Amino acid sequence: MSTTDQPTVLHVGGSAPYDVVVGHGVAQRLVDLLGTRPTRVALVVAEALVELAGPVREALAGAYRLTEVVVPDGEAAKTPAVAARCWDALGEAGFTRSDAVVTFGGGATTDLGGFVAASWLRGVPVVHVPTTLLAMVDAAVGGKTGVNTDAGKNLVGAFHEPAGVLCDLSLLAGLPRRDLVAGMGEVVKCGFIADERILELVETQDVEAVLDTDGPVLRELVERAVAVKIDVVVGDLKEAGGSELTGAHPGREALNYGHTMGHAIERAEHYGMRHGDGVAIGCCYVAEVARLAGVLDEATAARHRAAFARVGLPTGYDGADFEELLAGMKLDKKTRGDQLRLVVLDAVGRPRILAGPAEEHLRAADALMRAHA
Repeated sequence: MSTTDQPTVLHVGGSAPYDVVVGHGVAQRLVDLLGTRPTRVALVVAEALVELAGPVREALAGAYRLTEVVVPDGEAAKTPAVAARCWDALGEAGFTRSDAVVTFGGGATTDLGGFVAASWLRGVPVVHVPTTLLAMVDAAVGGKTGVNTDAGKNLVGAFHEPAGVLCDLSLLAGLPRRDLVAGMGEVVKCGFIADERILELVETQDVEAVLDTDGPVLRELVERAVAVKIDVVVGDLKEAGGSELTGAHPGREALNYGHTMGHAIERAEHYGMRHGDGVAIGCCYVAEVARLAGVLDEATAARHRAAFARVGLPTGYDGADFEELLAGMKLDKKTRGDQLRLVVLDAVGRPRILAGPAEEHLRAADALMRAHA
């Protein structure tokens, strides 16, 4: 991991390779990632970030015909209606297959803009400039795009890898601390599924150093979390993995660790809960399910609560009742037929699929989740 002021370039291989650039003040690399092929570029920007997007806007306007599409903040952007409005803007501007989309915002903007790029003319290039920690380590990398419906989160979408990602850590300086903390939910998750060094940094470094957007600790955490996602995605771009065989790596489904319950909680809260908070609670919940099922040891289950709590994340929830949450979990994309499938751990760095968990274990873990709320 980088220890200098120079940007770190993490390469994503595969059939459509691209680079993830991590550093401070890297917006100037945007035109390099887009190249000379596009004539028009659409900047999809979250409403609250229009002013912050100034440097990106200037860089794009100097090289391309720029169309700016302002979208709602947060999950309110991830609707079919907003996507349709973006398509209309591309149509009015005469966008062709050689033109491109740039997203500027958090994970919701990235998901929406990526889906718009994936679906316009069956796919145009997109470069993501994530502005939150959560988006940098999760939504911007890996090519998953989508919008929400009344039935659930991210149920409509497409796999569409970006042409590049710019993780400009300078953009995190103005992020509210609560949002920065929420982003740590995905970072710590990556520690549990693949890179124990992430957990060691969170557990041993001063919390203020961990959350210092100008410091080396947070930069290393971002780089490590991005590297985890790259390693998993390159091996299983379209989530074709997920064997139930004991000891088999679940492929890209490993990245959904904690998300089955996390998404159910977010849905129950009408997406008013931060995604990273839901993931943290979900990871603690599924660790208890695995412990009750005899898959995970008690110390590692307890380590989940300690690690997430140390950076200020919630580890419990007592809102919606168990039946509502169970119904939400069954909407998870990993479910096959009526059988619930959970990503669990045998140990740190050893994810696997637990198919058809016992309802008594699900209920017992639910009771523990409520006790820690």
